[in-house]
Amino acid sequence: MSEHREYDPEPGERDGRGTGGDLPDFAERVLDLTERIPPGRVMTYGDIAEYLEEGGPRQVGRVMALYGAPVPWWRVVRADGRLLPGHELRALERYREEGTPLRERGRSGKDHLPRVDLARARWDGSLGD
Repeated sequence: MSEHREYDPEPGERDGRGTGGDLPDFAERVLDLTERIPPGRVMTYGDIAEYLEEGGPRQVGRVMALYGAPVPWWRVVRADGRLLPGHELRALERYREEGTPLRERGRSGKDHLPRVDLARARWDGSLGD
């Protein structure tokens, strides 16, 4: 694991406590794992909780919402592969840059954005990937 990380938010960025400071251990572990996900690969919120053997998808999501800006947040996805609401276009740009496998959607209906193809993009945390 990396050295203990100080969280120093950008001006106007929320850190969930109102001030910068040491991250909780669980948050540190979530962010460390997120940084290890290779470009073009993803893990779900639940995958991260399972890998760490702690918390659940909601707890991982909370960590990412509060502290995830400095890490490759787009590599942590929902279990259905849908893009993060409010960040769809930024995430999509990153996925295309990194060659993340996507499932293109039809142009009809409101959900016309692609989804991450979890069958091809999911990373299991092994170092050989």
